[in-house]
Amino acid sequence: MKNPPVMDAATRRWRAALFLFMLATGVSMASWVARTPAVRDALDVSTGSMGLVLFGLSIGSMAGVLASGGLVRAHGGRRVIAVGAGLLVAGLLVIAGGAALEVSAGVFGGLALFGAGMGLAEVAFNIEGAAVERTLGRPVLPVLHGCFSLGTVVGALLGMGLTAVHFPVGRHLAVVALAVAAAGVWTVRAIPAGTGREEPAAGDDGRTGGWRAQVAVWRDRRLVLIGLIVLAMAFAEGSANDWLPLLMVDGHGTSATAGSLTFMLFAVAMTTGRFTGGPLLVRYGPAAVVRASALVAAVGVALVVFSDNALLAGAAVVLWGLGASLGFPVTISAAGEGVRNASARVAAVSTAGYAAFLVGPPSLGFLADHVGLRNAMVVVLVLLGGAALITRALRTPNAGAGEEPPGERLPGASHSDLV
Repeated sequence: MKNPPVMDAATRRWRAALFLFMLATGVSMASWVARTPAVRDALDVSTGSMGLVLFGLSIGSMAGVLASGGLVRAHGGRRVIAVGAGLLVAGLLVIAGGAALEVSAGVFGGLALFGAGMGLAEVAFNIEGAAVERTLGRPVLPVLHGCFSLGTVVGALLGMGLTAVHFPVGRHLAVVALAVAAAGVWTVRAIPAGTGREEPAAGDDGRTGGWRAQVAVWRDRRLVLIGLIVLAMAFAEGSANDWLPLLMVDGHGTSATAGSLTFMLFAVAMTTGRFTGGPLLVRYGPAAVVRASALVAAVGVALVVFSDNALLAGAAVVLWGLGASLGFPVTISAAGEGVRNASARVAAVSTAGYAAFLVGPPSLGFLADHVGLRNAMVVVLVLLGGAALITRALRTPNAGAGEEPPGERLPGASHSDLV
């Protein structure tokens, strides 16, 4: 077995830049999440109306996510990350203004900008991270996503403290925006140009990232199953990010500060799982680890939903976080390993994951108006159970690079469609 390549200074800086901006993105997301109860109160809206405001994040995120893969294929990851970082910072500033002025439309618009920036940047980051992984010959994506989770811990701690002292939400988010801007400038300078850029595919009229190339990868049955797994695992993570503080406040009667503390526990669990999951993946393989992770997360969600004890429910979010931690990065790694067209496959699975992470959870707000927020989380429980049943798709194909194992193609798909 060959030793992994020695990391040179440029690759080390490249990897550090990815880690830094994922950390900054986590801080910004958690800063928003931790202050959602305060924003809802300032806007004086119901849980269902707050779900509508959150759809600004969903709409922007999906626009960014759907555009990102093709833009990376056409222009490279660095340019896409630069645009995404700018939109993310602008969104935070608009959210800050909307919250300060108590204007729901302003918060909605800011979330749309924030989501578009995050969608553009994070899909590109997954493509960059997978490229670093292939360069180094060792796992990078779990730690990359761990940096996002670490950022959520920092953001949650900050949000909890500022909530406790009644610090204005607008000022809080404006300061975070400035910090993210500084991180973004350094990151873009450190990332090499051209990662993920591809020549035009035949049949796309000279355009890179054409729709044929992006749709063709989904003709691989294994990739479809991987996409379903990431849908479930990302939905579980996104539901906590969007609703956990309100779930504890409205569903278990805790204070807003306690709700922020609960989200911090979830974020710590996510971070711990991602930074320590590598040895488990090496020893047991991704299929077994993600199967166990889905079941652990399901136990945590079940306790939060069905337990009437607020302390037990709060402690159970540790299981929720640990279980959800490895789903996203492991599925991204599985999508890009041992095949040609790795950037397109990574972009496809990233898109599916972010769709579930960002679009699915806000819909729980509308369901919660009818059954309550705790009962709405049963949807998460069902999805996790389904994911545990199909994790076999995460096993590394036995076929050579550029090929899928026999029987892994969808009906009607030719070999050229899959690569």
